[in-house]
Amino acid sequence: MVTAYSNNTTYAQLELKDDQQELIDRMSMLAHENFARRAPHYDQVAAFPTEDFEDLFRAGLLAPVVPKEYGGLGLGPYRGDIFTLWMMTKEIARTDMSLARCWEGHVNSLVLLDGMANDEQKTRWFEGVVNQSDKWVAWSGEPQAPKPGEKIRFGTNVEKVDGGYIVEGNKVFSTSAGGAQWAILLVNTAGPGGVRHTTSSLDTQLMMACNLSDPTVEIDSSWWDPIGMRATVSYLVHFRRTFIPDSDVIGSAGQYMREGWQTCFIPHYAATFLGAAEAAYEYAVEYVSTQNKINDPYIQHHIGQMSVNVETGHLWLRHVARLWETAKYQEAQIAGSRADGDTAPHGVGRSASQSA
Repeated sequence: MVTAYSNNTTYAQLELKDDQQELIDRMSMLAHENFARRAPHYDQVAAFPTEDFEDLFRAGLLAPVVPKEYGGLGLGPYRGDIFTLWMMTKEIARTDMSLARCWEGHVNSLVLLDGMANDEQKTRWFEGVVNQSDKWVAWSGEPQAPKPGEKIRFGTNVEKVDGGYIVEGNKVFSTSAGGAQWAILLVNTAGPGGVRHTTSSLDTQLMMACNLSDPTVEIDSSWWDPIGMRATVSYLVHFRRTFIPDSDVIGSAGQYMREGWQTCFIPHYAATFLGAAEAAYEYAVEYVSTQNKINDPYIQHHIGQMSVNVETGHLWLRHVARLWETAKYQEAQIAGSRADGDTAPHGVGRSASQSA
């Protein structure tokens, strides 16, 4: 017979500590009591999930990877506990994939700040997150092959001036546009292409924080309209000679690519799709039960396979997390890169441009 997959049983098998389970449970409760009921509306009106982020802030969950000395929870790939974060993300994705993607962008940006920002920047920016509910995102998307019929070319040009840089041009897949207060821009002084679509030297690749209240930053909301993911508001964003001061440049030239920071975020991305897969499995079990099809051997076979896939996804992420948490960083990077393909449901499109 068909039996429901047990999320609690899986967590027990993963041997979580009480404080880890408590954080995941807090996120799960928020997701099911608040996020789930709002998700259809946010998608229908294509609006950033502002109320959900307000809930996260009030619950003390908006700064999960901010170090404890700055007022955060101290999770993260280089902080000894990354699995708890991935499972918190998975709980969000079970109820709202759009919110999970916005949350990913926020959290991943904070990981970058923790790893690459200087002390003054951390003090300034982490205070904004912990005490003022500032939301962050990282934008890298500058694909050099526009889709058929696209009338504009994507990309930014960066000019060094006294005291900072001038950014001119645009980025796409700009998740949380209009909802976040700060965006980490991955740009290239050699011309359009960001850090992903260029063959230039790593020394031309920069990361900088852009205050999105700057009036020279303009959003084109007509560019993004995918059913079910509208609330990520991953719009086209124009920079009309936007000034970024030297004090908001993050790390050194080429550091993001040279140190392989993207590998921290690939399994986090997989955790989001694992949440979606788990929700799809739960829906399937409920559907076949209400349709009185639970005794069909064909149905039982497919439901069983879905259950195995979901549980395997959890176990693989647990494995990757342990590599990070035991400082086996090179192994973690390789294993985590595999996790994106292994845990995401077949046929679901993935965009590297949004994963930062």
